[in-house]
Amino acid sequence: MGTWAHAAEQQAPEPPLPVVEVAPGVYVHQAPYALALPRNLGFVGNAGFIIGRDAVAVVDTGGSLKAGEALKAAVQARTDRPVRYVINTHMHPDHVLGDAAFAGPGVTFIGHHNLPEALAARSQSYLEATRRLVGDAGAAGTRVVLPDVTVADRLTIDLGARPLLLEAWPTAHTATDLTVLDETSGTWFLGDLLFLGHVPALDGKALGWIGLLDELKRRPVARVVPGHGPASQPWPQAAEPTERYLKRLVADVRRLVRDGGTMSDAAREAGRAEAPDWALFNDFNARNATSAYHELEWE
Repeated sequence: MGTWAHAAEQQAPEPPLPVVEVAPGVYVHQAPYALALPRNLGFVGNAGFIIGRDAVAVVDTGGSLKAGEALKAAVQARTDRPVRYVINTHMHPDHVLGDAAFAGPGVTFIGHHNLPEALAARSQSYLEATRRLVGDAGAAGTRVVLPDVTVADRLTIDLGARPLLLEAWPTAHTATDLTVLDETSGTWFLGDLLFLGHVPALDGKALGWIGLLDELKRRPVARVVPGHGPASQPWPQAAEPTERYLKRLVADVRRLVRDGGTMSDAAREAGRAEAPDWALFNDFNARNATSAYHELEWE
């Protein structure tokens, strides 16, 4: 009897994630500022879904199969319309490893044109890290799902009287950044091109990211959904903290390079003045500084 009860508990569906409706038919799960842990199943990046007349699109899925199942339960709690699209804003595991929860007939996975190669190269390390961080039980069943459709420039999909504009961007936060604009409500999912509260994580090019934010700020939209931070924020004001951090990081690294500083000096010193303003600063900043040093050393 005890064994049966344990098995039933193991097979119990994940409860629905809490979500907020940031615009009519647009829901967002606001993730905590945290590293992936057993208690959060690796759901440490924001995700959401958009409900159209005929179907649903999910934008990012969390960091494990169980995280994705909890998001799927949130969708099912709010509509009986089918999930037709799963859109990944970039390659990082906290945004893509819940994809398998939605895999099945009639579901199309979409990502940046660089996403298949990036995921194929990193899939093993992502899965091993997930098992290490959230535990074998939390990571059970987690796998990488490659996109069925990729976007090199722009793609519009329709959920039924609800068009979504998907745009692929040059290397910034990563080489796989894709944004999703719900044209009906003016809600723009920026993925990790936008961080608020959680220190930005640089896995691409700092100068590319700064330049892209400057371009994106010219786009008039009602609200944006960051990859990390509050469920939604006004635009373009929300860009300021990420821009400030990146510009500080670049300025510090350039100064160190000019003065003969090493990569270790950059990891220790660059961006340090920003520390009081960001959660998880010590978990990401040294890596960001090292990445920026590689980018700027020979400019």
